[in-house]
Amino acid sequence: MKFTFPKWYDLHAHFRQDNILTATIQSHLNMACAGILAMPNTKPPVTRVTGENTNQYWTIESYKAELERASNGQFLDIIVPLYLTKDTNAEMIKEGAKSGLLKSCKYSPPHGTTNSEFGAPIKTYMENGVFQAMSDAGVILNIHGEEHGLSGEDYFGENSNAEDYFYKNYVPEIVKQFPNLKIVCEHITTKTAADFVQNAGDNIAATITPQHLLYTVADLLQGLKYHLYCLPLVKFEKDRQALLNAATSGHAKFFAGTDSAPHTTKATECGCAAGCFTGDIAPQLYAESFDLDESNKEAFENFLCLNGPKFYGLSLSDETFTLEKMPQEFPNLKVGNQEIIPLTNGMGRPSLAWSLSKHD
Repeated sequence: MKFTFPKWYDLHAHFRQDNILTATIQSHLNMACAGILAMPNTKPPVTRVTGENTNQYWTIESYKAELERASNGQFLDIIVPLYLTKDTNAEMIKEGAKSGLLKSCKYSPPHGTTNSEFGAPIKTYMENGVFQAMSDAGVILNIHGEEHGLSGEDYFGENSNAEDYFYKNYVPEIVKQFPNLKIVCEHITTKTAADFVQNAGDNIAATITPQHLLYTVADLLQGLKYHLYCLPLVKFEKDRQALLNAATSGHAKFFAGTDSAPHTTKATECGCAAGCFTGDIAPQLYAESFDLDESNKEAFENFLCLNGPKFYGLSLSDETFTLEKMPQEFPNLKVGNQEIIPLTNGMGRPSLAWSLSKHD
């Protein structure tokens, strides 16, 4: 069984920098990406739009140029969001939008994920004119929807967690105050978030990762599979099923964003870096989650290839790739004398159920 699709956009991924960037860009090219949205939590973060990089900040202009060089210009488009910090102001948004470089801004809860210590509370941008300027200029908000200031019993549980809290208390307020602001709810993990996006206006969409479609917290805890440790955490079966229902519905609001996050040293003495690396293997994992066949191939194409670029106003690719129901193995990704371990290898899976071939 095999199916051919247009090349797709990964609209949420992390490529890091230096030699890791070169390797991870190639892994995305290998899996037939037409374009990418490269998250700005580099070191230092991407907190300015134009100009050269400095020791204090990087710019969209410079980081995008580096991504283009690493890909040899093979992507149709590259979006680099602006990392929202306490120093971001409305004038920066206005001028950035005029430059043509600023397409979206990323909100990360302070200390909520890798290299996110520069962020400010969400209400900061609701009150300082940043969200209004984004709405006026048509700049999209990429939102990591979690509240990380909760106590343990509220931070993670079947009936209460950091994402549920955020989508019940903050996002409705943002939508009410800024009804025309385009929002992508990034890497949603709960039924609460899926239901919110489903019932919101057409300016609200969401990305879903392969790991959140395939796994639950039980998979993480059984044998302590730390390569499945990501933020937001995988949740419970009712949440996984809600995400799967949303993804397979064919609804234009939901699309692929892998949140692929490479770490050369995943486990350390002081803890474990959050992030699942799915470079090279994401379409195969999405196909597995869909249990892809003739009955749902149209919904799969919508989710993986069409919905995302349409929401962002990106060109669709006229190049194609093929997924075939045939086992495929992937080695760890070599970066110098270190390795990045793909999610499936970290989960102890010897092979993927699907294989991918590009049509270059």
